[in-house]
Amino acid sequence: MLNGVWLGMIVLSVVYGAFTGQLGEVNKAISGGAKQAFELVLGLVGGMVFMLGVMKVAFDGGLRDLIARGLAPLLRRMFPEIPADHPAMAAMVMNMACNLMGLGNAATPFGIKAMSELAKINAHPGAASNAMVLFLAINTSSINLFPPTGTVFVRSAAGSEDPFAIWIPTLIATFCSTLGAVTVYYLLRRLPVFRHQPVEGVSAESLELESPEVEIPPETQSEPMPPTRRAIVYGILIATAAGLFVDASRQLDGRGSTDAFFEIVNAWSFPVLVGALLLFGYARGVQVYDSAVEGAKEGLTVSARIVPYLVIILTAVTMFRASGALDFVIGLIDPVTSAFGVPAEVMPMALLRPFSGSGAFGIMSETLTAHGPDTFIGYLTSTLQGSTETTFYVLAVYFGAARISQGRHTLPACLAGDFAGFCGAVMACHLFFG
Repeated sequence: MLNGVWLGMIVLSVVYGAFTGQLGEVNKAISGGAKQAFELVLGLVGGMVFMLGVMKVAFDGGLRDLIARGLAPLLRRMFPEIPADHPAMAAMVMNMACNLMGLGNAATPFGIKAMSELAKINAHPGAASNAMVLFLAINTSSINLFPPTGTVFVRSAAGSEDPFAIWIPTLIATFCSTLGAVTVYYLLRRLPVFRHQPVEGVSAESLELESPEVEIPPETQSEPMPPTRRAIVYGILIATAAGLFVDASRQLDGRGSTDAFFEIVNAWSFPVLVGALLLFGYARGVQVYDSAVEGAKEGLTVSARIVPYLVIILTAVTMFRASGALDFVIGLIDPVTSAFGVPAEVMPMALLRPFSGSGAFGIMSETLTAHGPDTFIGYLTSTLQGSTETTFYVLAVYFGAARISQGRHTLPACLAGDFAGFCGAVMACHLFFG
């Protein structure tokens, strides 16, 4: 789909620009959009490098294992048909733990492993089992506990004064997304049209399923903290709590409690998160500097990887806007979307998000540049980027791994999650940003 969208934007830019007399502006946008995209990536690199370094410290300290142990009892209740000691359960736990930490690249191998193992105990090969459908509904709408790093640092590169302001709204939106997807799964699973039944001509032998070799890491064993380290950790925690109390008293002086609360949340949330992740690693005996450097190297790799996607997409969107075609489309849909509190300017990114993460990322970047990262359009666009998943891509990859040809109610559940995330993002942004 992205091939058609990208080509369509460029061709329509030229044709529409020729009819409206804006072809000169389209010409300027070709070089201007490419330059803008590259400058945006340069501003993004520093933040990506730093945050992936911080996350590596917490990862090495065993935070993922702690989250996985917390998830295991819940998943055993949600997936009673899967034995607790089955490889599929272990892979699902690790996949969801990585998604909660925002480690999408690390989550994917575990997700493919989980689907492959679930296929081996599927009563009707070729048709998605209830466990598969529920796993994918959760996977494509996963709650992300940590800030969406890429979005945050694109906002920073675009000149935002508070790039992390979208963290809590994004968390709310992802919670709504997961709740919506899981709710629709339970509502639809017993309908006759979605009944789990055999696929004609398909058997377990005909699928020749193979489970990829993905190592489920053992639990990280941490040694008791030495007295000196324990004193340092507790001292920092006490000092931070005292600082929060002092700042809260200052914020409450002369202003309402609601305004003070949002001011404190915006000011404290991200610095406290960074400090907490590093302190967690230190408390667990991690060599924090060495670990952070290793994680930072991955940040450089990720940044380099997204340069071609961002330049190609952002140039096309810049041309489309310069021709006047984007404003024409926005003018058509704005009366409808504005009635629901949604500026039409965010809709191109929201509609593309389920199909292409890189395409939506590029459109988001151009929207922030055009309208400003700290406008309501900028806040909502940023929140939407982090609140939904590339649903169709995920389903294609995971169903392909399990040789599934009948997804039953997977797509309705996942799209319901996308829609619930969209609604959650809109409500959260109106709550936080007016």
